[in-house]
Amino acid sequence: MADAMQQLYFQKMDNKNYISSFCSINNGKVSINGILDFSNTENSNNLDFLKTIYKHYNINYPKFYKMDGLCKLAFLTSELLIKSSQLTQKHQSNDIAIITANSSSSLEIDTEHQLTINDKSNYFPSPANFVYTLPNILIGEIAIRNKIKGENSFFIFDKFDTLFINDYINSLLNTNKASACIVGWIDFYENNYQSFLYSVEKQANGIKLEHTLENINKLITNN
Repeated sequence: MADAMQQLYFQKMDNKNYISSFCSINNGKVSINGILDFSNTENSNNLDFLKTIYKHYNINYPKFYKMDGLCKLAFLTSELLIKSSQLTQKHQSNDIAIITANSSSSLEIDTEHQLTINDKSNYFPSPANFVYTLPNILIGEIAIRNKIKGENSFFIFDKFDTLFINDYINSLLNTNKASACIVGWIDFYENNYQSFLYSVEKQANGIKLEHTLENINKLITNN
């Protein structure tokens, strides 16, 4: 019986999964499925660029202006990814997972928050800052916006760990813990930002690119 269960498990792990869409925001440019969709390189190195993206795509979500830079970046990338992949239209909210990572955690807003408590003579801790002093809050913002209720995790790596991510996502899909995943790298620190998200599904949709180490590495390198 144990051998049969083990054989079934590895059969599931051999199932193919597919990248259906991807989106990146870097260096004043927005790319969707490898195609430049918007750019403003004159205003590329600060939060104003994220506001420019928000207005350019006519996104209506007033809470955006209350988010810290990391969450703004994640929110915008996810908006464009989900629109491109139509993930929330094809999958139940409980069946969509969100798995993201970065290298700086929430240090950008952590530093701002620390400044409000350093000087005891000018002590003004901000609850608005404190809300965002955990990196996984960005997952919460994406989930709330899109009513996603599936598994979610945020990891801290020196760089995007394609081997770990590939195995983790394929495991979620092949063991039916999710039917689709939003995956990627969202980093924002000292006015430097890098964002890359992609969607993975059990069925071949969208760009129909097999979710393999080789393909993930190509997308990361080119975005």
